Amino acid sequence: MTGEAAANPTADAHYDHPHPRKGFFTDTSICIGCKACEVACKEWNRNPVDSDYELLGSSYDNTGALGANTWRHVAFIEQGADQIERARESGRALVNLGMPKVGPPQGSVSPTTTPQAAPAGCGCGGSATDAPVTDSADSSLASSSEGSSVHPDTPDFRWLMSSDVCKHCTNAGCLDVCPTGALFRTEYGTVVVQDDICNGCGTCVAGCPFGVIERRSDGVFEPKNQRDSPPMPDTVKVPEHGVAQKCTLCYDRMKNDQTPACAQACPTTSIKYGDRDSMVATARERVTQMHEQGKTEARLYGANPKDGVGGTGSVFLLLDEPETYGLPPDPRVPTADLPYMFKRAGMAVAGMLAVGAVAFASGGRR
Repeated sequence: MTGEAAANPTADAHYDHPHPRKGFFTDTSICIGCKACEVACKEWNRNPVDSDYELLGSSYDNTGALGANTWRHVAFIEQGADQIERARESGRALVNLGMPKVGPPQGSVSPTTTPQAAPAGCGCGGSATDAPVTDSADSSLASSSEGSSVHPDTPDFRWLMSSDVCKHCTNAGCLDVCPTGALFRTEYGTVVVQDDICNGCGTCVAGCPFGVIERRSDGVFEPKNQRDSPPMPDTVKVPEHGVAQKCTLCYDRMKNDQTPACAQACPTTSIKYGDRDSMVATARERVTQMHEQGKTEARLYGANPKDGVGGTGSVFLLLDEPETYGLPPDPRVPTADLPYMFKRAGMAVAGMLAVGAVAFASGGRR
């Protein structure tokens, strides 16, 4: 644990009365793949179907990935004994920095002693160089079970099930590049698309390092203020062709102090909702618990404020490398490179002007 927290991005939005930043903690270790979150999300937000309800050839899944119509997606990943052991080895590497420590050697730790918190390491299999600074995918791993090498009995096969969602980044690439102001930062620190302002340019699609936001190719928009009214006739519904869409973290429910639909429907509490700082603290405690049980593969994703997006509002507990779940190991907002690009462009312009001035001066002397 670094002891640092991601900045509340609502400060940049200049709200007169900012609220605590809200977010999700998705604990993939207790997800059962029921897809209740997917169904609840579609029902509440009235998102159209995006599949024919047939399983994909690659997985026990029918939606495949996040998109304009699917704002929650549950992945099914099959792993055997070798993959499980590799995941545990990579988890051990995240916490074991090979750095000198103060105190008795690890071999003298009693098996009944609770492992103490270890320094956070590199998050995605790389080497760490500075204990307080974790990697961009955040491995804010709270403890290590290396003091006791005895692991509980585990099966030779497992399913990794993970309910993915928009990350609601601290530094949101989609928000940075939107030319119309269709995306805005809410008072809860989340990022929402305004359907009636989006012009479908697709710039936000390229600006998201997670591939979350997409443009809708079908479907219609029905104002939510009509939710309690009789169904609207088809002639009143507004087509949404080309409009960018993604998870809003149920902004309309948050404003009424309600839990987002996906978290409300989750039967195992795999999806937790609350103040973002509280969610991160809960996630770290869960990682500590799993490490004490010998499950060194447990790690956090999105809780590191020093990653390429400044930390995310949606934090995940993973049981393998982020790439296994289709997540980038080192997410980085594209606009982070703008200062460097402007500097280089300025140098190029200055060089061209200098060459032009020399050429002009040489021509004048002739």
